[in-house]
Amino acid sequence: MTYLNAFIVGGLICVIGQLLMDGTKLTPSHVLVIFVTSGVILTAIGVYEPLVKVGGAGATVPLPGFGYALAKGVFKGVKENGLLGAFTGGVEATSGGITAAVVFGYLMAILFTPKSKL
Repeated sequence: MTYLNAFIVGGLICVIGQLLMDGTKLTPSHVLVIFVTSGVILTAIGVYEPLVKVGGAGATVPLPGFGYALAKGVFKGVKENGLLGAFTGGVEATSGGITAAVVFGYLMAILFTPKSKL
């Protein structure tokens, strides 16, 4: 049942993103910013945590999950370090994902020849 819940929640998040790109003039970059920001906002108001409990990886792996991780890191950082934690907590909580994105992006640029889309 855990896999089914993750599939449904993650799939619904992807459907929302696809509908935003197909039904509006939003670019993938706009949708990325909307999803990460909505993950932070929904976490701050307490709505995203129950979704994570139901959907598991289906809610934490997509882009709103990155916003969720940022917000949770900020909450933890503020609790431990006060105001300074508001600036360091989010980066500390997501440092593994950020590092992986940089390393794998760099490896792909080395292994494959990047080409302009124009």
